[in-house]
Amino acid sequence: MTDKKPHHIGTLSPEMALLGLLYKEAGHGYDLHRTVNADLGQVWHLSQSQAYAILKRLEAQGDISAEKIPQEKLPSRQLLQMTEQGRKNFLDWLNAPSGGSSRAIRMEFITRLYFLKKYFPKKITKAFEQQRAEADTHIQRLEATLTELPAEQIYNRMSLNMRLKQLRFVVEWLDESQQNFL
Repeated sequence: MTDKKPHHIGTLSPEMALLGLLYKEAGHGYDLHRTVNADLGQVWHLSQSQAYAILKRLEAQGDISAEKIPQEKLPSRQLLQMTEQGRKNFLDWLNAPSGGSSRAIRMEFITRLYFLKKYFPKKITKAFEQQRAEADTHIQRLEATLTELPAEQIYNRMSLNMRLKQLRFVVEWLDESQQNFL
């Protein structure tokens, strides 16, 4: 069993977008790639080769299993299925907030909402509340850091101010976006 932490900046990957599509039913890599591009293409820019590499990694980690399905006059296709470990990892990820960066929220949180609407629509309100609390915590931490920074640390202060403005906007965006699910 793997001890995975939620993805944060630096580890953002469409891994869970592909894994989540196998939650209810088995599928083929090509179809999973097509679905991610159709439904989440503005969130994840995923090439077919990237999708296959991620699926191979998920299989190596034990999150999915592959069964070769022979085809007449064509190469065998692999039918991919989520394992119990994959199910646990997916559900753990699905129920955790994204990090406090606006990029993590844009990519991961929107992906979470996609799967919550698909599989657990009653959990959407809680997801928004958790993400809002996570953003508020990061705002407070950044404000405290900014307060402690000397005035001559202009570049660090500029960076923190920008991150604060982004996160304050994210909180506003969360409030507006939640209206799509009421």
